[in-house]
Amino acid sequence: MNKFFKLLGFDPAKHSVKVEMMAGLTTFLTISYILAVNPQILGDTGMDKGALFSATVVSAALATLVMAFYAKLPFALASGMGLNAFFAYTLVLTLGYTWQEALAAVFFEGILFIILTIFRVREAIVNAIPLNLRNSITVGIGLFIAYIGLKNGGLIVASKDMLTMQGPWTVSSVLALAGIVLGAVLMAAKVKGALFFSIIIITVVGIPFGMTPLPDDFSLMSMPHSMAPIALQLDFSAFLSFDINYYIALFALLFMDLFDTLGTLIGTSTSAGMVDSKTGRIHGLNRALMADAIGTTFGALCGTNTVTTYVESTTGVIEGGRTGLTAFTVALLFLVSLFFSPLFLVIPPAATTSAMVLVGVLMMKSITKIDFSDFTEAVPCFMMILTMPFTGSISDGIVLGMLSYVMVKVCTGRYQEISVVMYVLSAFFMLKYVAEFFN
Repeated sequence: MNKFFKLLGFDPAKHSVKVEMMAGLTTFLTISYILAVNPQILGDTGMDKGALFSATVVSAALATLVMAFYAKLPFALASGMGLNAFFAYTLVLTLGYTWQEALAAVFFEGILFIILTIFRVREAIVNAIPLNLRNSITVGIGLFIAYIGLKNGGLIVASKDMLTMQGPWTVSSVLALAGIVLGAVLMAAKVKGALFFSIIIITVVGIPFGMTPLPDDFSLMSMPHSMAPIALQLDFSAFLSFDINYYIALFALLFMDLFDTLGTLIGTSTSAGMVDSKTGRIHGLNRALMADAIGTTFGALCGTNTVTTYVESTTGVIEGGRTGLTAFTVALLFLVSLFFSPLFLVIPPAATTSAMVLVGVLMMKSITKIDFSDFTEAVPCFMMILTMPFTGSISDGIVLGMLSYVMVKVCTGRYQEISVVMYVLSAFFMLKYVAEFFN
């Protein structure tokens, strides 16, 4: 494993097989909530929830294995949050397409991404993004992760006009706050696996308080659910009928996945130190994008929504994960989870709050690399950082940041600082908003 995953190229005092596997375990625990959430969301379309659980696991495992052995990077992939909501509540429940037709859209998206990756179009897009904006993506994602953690832990709630502190306090919110403090103390003491231990401790402490409920018929193991009710059920009729609304929805799906993935890879790679200090290029980016594209295509065949790289991978990176061995560990744990589906319903959202908030803190370091002395750089970066957590969308934050970057540069006569790719991207962004306006 040392030779294949090239661990020998790292400092042996900080990187080892044990460290990589602990990082994979931490990433898996942080990402495992998708195994419970995804079947619930997609199940609203009428899809079989047991089959959805298996499809979510199998597609995540295969995509993460591609990341491990082909890209050799420490990132985990699974059915995307936000993308699953678009699948269920927009494509199916709002626009009226069947879930079979929605799966066909995901399949087309995956094929298009494979083609774009082969010709390195997606990599060119990333490399065309200015360094200040890339650092802003890292900061914005950090705030977004922390926001999700605080919300899941019950520390903040949505009122009519704004987000407010939880009141009155609940067991969940108290333990979530305790987890943040515990995780911070362990990290300050430089305890290896700090985030992992904070998740486990809060989960165990939550049992007597009813936050970690154990049903009377609780069983750790169960046989895997068959994927037959949803696998290979793609319906291409909407695509072949030249339905303009379907094409717009397909474009929106493509767009959301493209920039959610790019934003995640930029953020996690920066945190992992996998960015060339001179060129700003991400090591192994095209291979990582291919893993994402293959995962999406395979996931559609299994019967689930778009598979994408998860920002929660940063938790494993912070724990020392730097190679594909971390991803390989995550993939193995996904496969094992097929037989332990009841177990993953036990870990409460509040237990993962500490990991998500502390990862947000660490990702904030990139804000020191942003040039705020130049307003043509500062304003677009601020827009990007601000809108990611406020809109609850990484892709929306990237779009608004990039559009404002091009507009401010052009209006101040500094258009020569903008690459051709950035101009092309801005044109596509404008078309997206125009399409949404007339839809």
